[in-house]
Amino acid sequence: MTAAVFFGCAFVAFGPALALYIFTIATEPLRIIFLIIGKSSEGLKSINPGEKAPSMRLLAYVSGLGFGIMSGVFSFVNTLSDSLGPGTVGIHGDPPQFFLNSAFMTLVIILLHMFWGIVFFDGCEKKKWYTLLAVLLTHLLVSALTFISPYSGLNLVLAYIILVLTGIWAFFVSGGSCRSLKLCLLCQDKDSLLFNQRSR
Repeated sequence: MTAAVFFGCAFVAFGPALALYIFTIATEPLRIIFLIIGKSSEGLKSINPGEKAPSMRLLAYVSGLGFGIMSGVFSFVNTLSDSLGPGTVGIHGDPPQFFLNSAFMTLVIILLHMFWGIVFFDGCEKKKWYTLLAVLLTHLLVSALTFISPYSGLNLVLAYIILVLTGIWAFFVSGGSCRSLKLCLLCQDKDSLLFNQRSR
């Protein structure tokens, strides 16, 4: 049972981040370098002058995801190792879902760092100081939620609400629109949508 809890919680916490890494970052060596070392766009040009440096939005996404993974590993690794035993969670009246709640909170933290990175980079680039303040305040709020109710699902619900709102904000900041979301959900590209509209 302990091995099942360990691997289950590990995949809940780090599975989506691993999928994002495999499908969006691992195909480009320059993105992997930025994920690990987090240098600037100009610094990346000097590493390999022949390659085009990634856009600021892409760098914000990659660095946010990298920082989120690092934060998740440091915050969850001890809890994850405790799931292997010895001991039983809940024997003194604590909820037995502690490991699962911790895994879902780690997932929220990883994804939030990715979204915060996108929004923060945009705020710095456009000099929108209220954006930077909003990122800092939501960061403090999510961190405080872990202290206020560490053993209940209330902190998870509030953290996921903040995650959804920040994700929507990051989507529109990075150039997304309702039209592009519709294209994505319908698995269509722009040309096929224009063709369908003209044929009506």
